[in-house]
Amino acid sequence: MIGYICKYAPVEILECMGTEVKRIEPSVTNFNQADMKMHPNICSFAKGVLEELSGGEYEGVLLTTCCDSIRRLYDVLKKEFPDKFIYLLDTPRISGEAAVELYEKRIQKLVLAYQEFSGKMLDEEKLRAYMEKAKASPKLNLQKGAINIGILGARANETILEVLENKGVNTAFNLTCTGIRHQFEMTEEPILRILSRGLLNQFPCMRMTDTANRDALIRKFADSVDGIIYHTVQFCDNYSYEYSWLKGIEKKPMLLLETDYTKQSYGQILTRMEAFLESLGKEDKNKDKAIRRNGKVYVLGVDSGSTSTNAVIMDQDRNLIASKVIRTGAKSGESAERILKEILSDAGLKREDLSRIVSTGYGRVSIPYADENVTEISCHGRGAHYFNNQVRTILDIGGQDSKAIHLNEKGEVTDFVMNDKCAAGTGRFLEMIARTLEVEIGELGRIALESKEHIEITSMCSVFAESEVISLIANNKEKADIAHGVCNAISNKAFSLLKRVGLKETFMMTGGVAKNPGVVKCVEEKIHSKLYICEEPEIVGAVGAAIYALDHFTGEA
Repeated sequence: MIGYICKYAPVEILECMGTEVKRIEPSVTNFNQADMKMHPNICSFAKGVLEELSGGEYEGVLLTTCCDSIRRLYDVLKKEFPDKFIYLLDTPRISGEAAVELYEKRIQKLVLAYQEFSGKMLDEEKLRAYMEKAKASPKLNLQKGAINIGILGARANETILEVLENKGVNTAFNLTCTGIRHQFEMTEEPILRILSRGLLNQFPCMRMTDTANRDALIRKFADSVDGIIYHTVQFCDNYSYEYSWLKGIEKKPMLLLETDYTKQSYGQILTRMEAFLESLGKEDKNKDKAIRRNGKVYVLGVDSGSTSTNAVIMDQDRNLIASKVIRTGAKSGESAERILKEILSDAGLKREDLSRIVSTGYGRVSIPYADENVTEISCHGRGAHYFNNQVRTILDIGGQDSKAIHLNEKGEVTDFVMNDKCAAGTGRFLEMIARTLEVEIGELGRIALESKEHIEITSMCSVFAESEVISLIANNKEKADIAHGVCNAISNKAFSLLKRVGLKETFMMTGGVAKNPGVVKCVEEKIHSKLYICEEPEIVGAVGAAIYALDHFTGEA
């Protein structure tokens, strides 16, 4: 079996020579091989391809010269697998007749190379018959009554398409590398020339010099859908430029989704996509009848986070009846069961008194008693608007992630960004530093306010930052100065997130880190504005979940 990665690869040739061909879609758990054999900043897709090929399933791979990362991948593969068919096809970046003739000659060399490797011969008549059946072009497929989403950018992996399908969302178009099929105009010319022209005349990728047709088709399709998911690959910048251009001219909601082709990224992909789909505001028409106890409707919102599990009970008038914050244990499901018992006891209610339960947070799917789960991004937006309807920008720093959210005047999420898979700038980061300084986590922020010397923590990587703090301790620096340096480093990370959604007042900070006065002060200095912080910033997401529960009973509550 020969693997390939690019739509410009003439895989029809290999298939007509009796060879199984498979598009490589990496889904790996680590980059152990790639990190040993390639530079750490090489595109994660190229790393993933190396990991897939190291598994031994393929007898070779057909690559194209789409970028420097793939060229480096070719160099590594040629060295590592001398007995396999490792071929790099130099693909022109233009699509005129001169490029067609040039590509035809290069494809001919590919045919000779594979014939020599495999002993198989190309039957051109068989290839012509195969290509006659392969006519296709990008199509717009809208479904009435459904959420219609378009996918743009770099190759969209199977996870993205799987999430959309599971959510009942229609993919109206997919103009990424993996969403396009070849289109051939059959003539009496030599078959390899027809193949070459058909490949080069496809919907152009970003590497091609003439992208006018690409821009025009993107704008035409984008105007027809409810929202756009724009996918990029970690350490690949080309598509980021196109996203910036499109975001500046396109009014439809857009989600920038960056992936690294690891299985561990599924959770963050799911959260981002669910939050984006929630922001499109499709109404739930399946309303239930609310349960009433003494004439009142009660709902429960549960926010299952990595550090704390938070819950609130709210009545139909949006009064907070009870709230609870507990430490999340080793299993989020057990913490959720415990907080349910405790908050019902505090409110003097029974489980059957609750009309609806909505869960949120990273552990939301692990709460069996929840009637519905909603992403923490949407819930923090609703919760923030509940506490202060003037809030337009939210900074949420929790135990394992941080995010900036922009709201409109109705409290609806209009834009959001999240940190990547890294503990930098989160509650876990602060906990680690507090242990190193031998202070309680609750005291770290207060100590930072006593700082007299400015210390810059240069690394935001948790591991490197801890080493830096240990070095500062060895140099006899004061705990207060080190703590302030750490708080300032977190504020720098937070400020970069806030700038990406726009620094629009009024600002609110939520999550457990909002209780850290050192971080709060540093963030306020960066944004030149005060942060609104409610009395218990850890329950904002749970409040939003409870409001979603009440919204289910429109006309009832």
